[in-house]
Amino acid sequence: MGPGGACWRGSGGVVVPGGFTRWLSSASPAPRLCVVGSGPAGFYTAQHILKHHGGARVDIYEKLPVPFGLVRFGVAPDHPEVKNVINAFTQTARSERCAYYGNVTVGRDVTVAELRQAYHAVVLSYGAEDNRVLGIPGENLSGVYSARAFVGWYNGLPENRDLKPDLSCETALILGHGNVALDVARILLSPLPLLRKTDITDGSLAALACSKVKRVWLVGRRGPLQVAFTIKELREMINLPGARPVLNPADFAGLENAIKDAPRPRKRLTELMIKTALEKPGEKTMEVQAAAPREWGLKFQRSPQEVLATADGRRARGVRMALTRLEGSGDSAKAVPTGDVEELECGLVLSSIGYRSLPLDPAVPFDSRRGVIPNSSGRVEGVPGLYCSGWVKRGPTGVIITTMNDSFDTAQSVLEDLQVGVLDASASREGFGAVGSILRSRGVRPVSFSDWEKIDAAEVARGKAAGKPREKIVDPQEMLQLIGH
Repeated sequence: MGPGGACWRGSGGVVVPGGFTRWLSSASPAPRLCVVGSGPAGFYTAQHILKHHGGARVDIYEKLPVPFGLVRFGVAPDHPEVKNVINAFTQTARSERCAYYGNVTVGRDVTVAELRQAYHAVVLSYGAEDNRVLGIPGENLSGVYSARAFVGWYNGLPENRDLKPDLSCETALILGHGNVALDVARILLSPLPLLRKTDITDGSLAALACSKVKRVWLVGRRGPLQVAFTIKELREMINLPGARPVLNPADFAGLENAIKDAPRPRKRLTELMIKTALEKPGEKTMEVQAAAPREWGLKFQRSPQEVLATADGRRARGVRMALTRLEGSGDSAKAVPTGDVEELECGLVLSSIGYRSLPLDPAVPFDSRRGVIPNSSGRVEGVPGLYCSGWVKRGPTGVIITTMNDSFDTAQSVLEDLQVGVLDASASREGFGAVGSILRSRGVRPVSFSDWEKIDAAEVARGKAAGKPREKIVDPQEMLQLIGH
């Protein structure tokens, strides 16, 4: 970028619509860049660089054989429209200047230092593969699971394929008021015919078919004005066939005044909760709700203190909650214990209090308190040529479009650093030529994008036979056998 954001045409940059700069390939060697992680952050970063630099080559590394990260393993099976971004990612991966290498664990099979030697720039976009813990007694009892693991189980994430959650109880308690909490509640309570048409895994569908769960409470430390879920997900829950919403009118009394000046999304969301809690439904709706075999509800201002054990000390039988009051208002309100407690009986506890990134490699700075790589506009602090995007850059919040914008921001930093010479692209780098040799010497065989397309075709064929969009293969060894690895 020139002064004031102008572009130096002679250096190969021209302004394109949208305010971004497009760098054109010139006589100098093509910059070789790599991205670690093939979820939305990784693909959007690669897409932006390829689109706005006519000569750059981007290699994407992924630890699993299969791409797309949380689009494949996080988005709920009954939200197929959200997965449409896979079409755009596939176009990126098929670009002649892009290559995908699955089945490669960065930090183990190849180090970040080795990647930095092979590429002009390395972008870390590996997401958040852990969850925040409750830090309370009884958290490790049988019957207590993280929502992250539960979502991974029904979505076919290989590491969670053997979870075998115990669904033999009638009441489940979900700790958290975000969209993941609502996803989990919806999957637990959805009629089987609805789930059978999705890409939910065969094993989890069989387990849900035998589930005795008919009541789900979603519990949060703060009040209705602080919930993190969005109106679309709440509306889906309210309209879920065979399930009746149970909201306590007292929780919503007087909230109309409190939301008068709230931002529109918060206002509409709160109005929908108020309407559901306080308005008497029409006669037809009342009949349907009265006949509903399942129910769900929101509980507020309760903070988990302890998961209570059965008499033999092995299983969860309930959760002791500290009742809280709010100090402050709006999003910054804090939940403070009142001293009162209550016990909620349940045989299944799902903790949905957030995802957490982990450090990848000792060579990469990491803020373990915030669970992010310290950075400025995606430039990793103190390590020139190293960048980050997505959840590992900003923390595990937001939806796919948030990650898209965040990744474009990082990609723009890379492009600017190429432009002004912070990244010296004049010295050629070997890219995968060097990394491939390292992987071979360590007995690692990467999976190409055309290999993935064979796995994809097999999954779609298996799904077709069962009347589903696909039947996910959950065992990485089976994936590798299928492509002759």
